[in-house]
Amino acid sequence: MLPSATTVGFVPGERNVFFHILTACNLSCRHCYINPDQHGRTTLPRATMERWIELFARPGQPSNMIFLGGEPTLHPDLAHGIARAKACGFNVTVDSNGYLFHDLLDRTSPELLDYLSFSLDGPDAAVNDPIRGKGVFEVCTVNLRRAVARGFAVSVIYTVSALNIDHLERMVELLAELGVRRFFIQVIGLRGKPAQDGAICKPGGEETQWQVSPDQWLGVVPEVARQAANAGIHVTYPKVFLDRSETFECAGLVADNFFIFPNGRVYRCPLCEDYPIHALRIEEDRLLVNKGLTEDRFFTLNIAEGCVMNKLLQPHTIPYDAHGIPQSRISCCLLKQEIRPPLR
Repeated sequence: MLPSATTVGFVPGERNVFFHILTACNLSCRHCYINPDQHGRTTLPRATMERWIELFARPGQPSNMIFLGGEPTLHPDLAHGIARAKACGFNVTVDSNGYLFHDLLDRTSPELLDYLSFSLDGPDAAVNDPIRGKGVFEVCTVNLRRAVARGFAVSVIYTVSALNIDHLERMVELLAELGVRRFFIQVIGLRGKPAQDGAICKPGGEETQWQVSPDQWLGVVPEVARQAANAGIHVTYPKVFLDRSETFECAGLVADNFFIFPNGRVYRCPLCEDYPIHALRIEEDRLLVNKGLTEDRFFTLNIAEGCVMNKLLQPHTIPYDAHGIPQSRISCCLLKQEIRPPLR
């Protein structure tokens, strides 16, 4: 019998700090969510990075620091940032495209870095590289093997889209062979490039929607997650769609999630990152509250569609029946489901 998924409810006071220390990247992924016009083009100086880590530190309170980019390993002082975040009490993760610049594996250690996440969007180069770039699959998997051999806890992030959902099942065998024990399945967000493309991708010149339908998602993702868990892999994936009996809950009202960008913008909801409606900002190393119509003003609204930000920013993703009733209720994008491997 395959294991079943459980919904990971928001924990009051839970803190996750998603820290984009630069927006530069060596790749040009077709679904990149970074928007330099909104997020800036700065690579944070080492001293600024350190002060901002300290700004969000809460000694004695469990907190997660996730270093992001762009490609965070392009930052020459990432290893210093990892060490400083760990000293400030954070559990530390780095999300990388797998190129691991500046000899990261030699400059940090499994004792300082709790997780090193690699982004792969296909079980082989034929699927992954048209999305992420020529030669990326080989580089990423070679460095992933190196990280596993060095004792780092590694995970893989797979962003599901119309280009690769049919190949998700084949990831189970690859992850097991690579020695990966954590697997994050993500739903593609209509931010950055996908939003600029009008939510349309053009594989082989043919136009199709980036996002998959509810039937595709529910018909594929939970089953693959169960198979992966049965292979000994801990799987996490977004809830996405709520059942009628489930209550909508917004992470912005329960947990503390901060999405920091190099230009000082701090968002509470990742759906909003293409727009200058950030709730907070950093000025002179102080965290300040923005006035006016900002993202957090909407979090308390209760609507039939579920997530109010999804309804406001990408309403075309919600189908309605003939009576104007939404056919799908969208959960908070930060609500997750997980399947842990069964006890042997």
